[in-house]
Amino acid sequence: MEISAEITGIKYKPLLCRELKAYSIENLEQALSKDATFLLNVNNQKLAVSWWVSAKRTRSYPYARVYDSLGFSGKKVTVIPVMKDEGIGGDRDHIQWDTISLMSLLGVYVIISYYTDASPNPRFRDKITEQRFDISQVKEQIYSLLSYQSDALHWNLLQVDKAHELAHRALDAYSRISKSLKIPVHSREAAERRITELVKGKEAFMKLSRSLAQKARDRESMTVQPKEKLSGKKGTLIIKNYLGGYYFFTADEAKLKANNMFLVEGKHTESGNLPALEDIKDGLLRMILFTNLTNVKFGKKKVKPRPILKLTLKHRFKTSALSQRENDTLNLLKKEAKINGFNIQLNNMLIKL
Repeated sequence: MEISAEITGIKYKPLLCRELKAYSIENLEQALSKDATFLLNVNNQKLAVSWWVSAKRTRSYPYARVYDSLGFSGKKVTVIPVMKDEGIGGDRDHIQWDTISLMSLLGVYVIISYYTDASPNPRFRDKITEQRFDISQVKEQIYSLLSYQSDALHWNLLQVDKAHELAHRALDAYSRISKSLKIPVHSREAAERRITELVKGKEAFMKLSRSLAQKARDRESMTVQPKEKLSGKKGTLIIKNYLGGYYFFTADEAKLKANNMFLVEGKHTESGNLPALEDIKDGLLRMILFTNLTNVKFGKKKVKPRPILKLTLKHRFKTSALSQRENDTLNLLKKEAKINGFNIQLNNMLIKL
């Protein structure tokens, strides 16, 4: 199912954000080593900062980290490595335009960075771990951001212009790390081929990443993981922003009933009474998008979006089985759903808000 929509602005009140610890800019390295999301005091100003362990969005719950920053009223920043090489025995991931576009839609300023140091992985001889950002480069970008007056989208497009240079810095750093730790990393030549595309500039980067995202989207739209317990068809969303940019997203499930288009994001647990809080927050990031869609159409037919966060359990859901913490989470989630205009489904039961 292909659905078109527009987003002209984001209006959303998050309630499940964790309390953020505050650090000074002088202690940025400590903050990055201790907290996934934190407040940063810089020249009597505050920023909410999150960071991604990997450029890939399916690792270490980066969306949950970003979500935790969204309750802050000032500038929200997320630091993402241009690439992450785990050593020859692990993966190598590259940043993609899809990630930057989603952050832009959410009003989150992206700082693209790179790792300059790492340690041997104690469990795998051919992998590295505990990778650390170039702190001076991140600080430099934060200071630049303080005086930046335009919106996140324009800042993020400027960051894309720097991606090819940062990728070369990352490759040089991985060469040094590999030599120092005597652990091989992935082929420089293969990464160079990717960088060749980046060097062509922002448009080539966007085209390449969108192409990869569309291919991944097409694969995802044809595949339903058994654990997801979803009954409808995958839904492809083409979202146009107020500047005319087009972004591609996939709803886990899309159902058309009369003039209502139900857009479902599913999160599952095999053993818990509720999916993990990080999974729920990951799903809420999609709810932020889905609740802000306007001019939604299925083909030429105008429809009303009905966002649903679907939480599925392997066993039957029982309120009595919830711990106090799970019960508090569910109550806050219900409140967040009611305030922002989406529904919650537990297995096949729609929750009363």
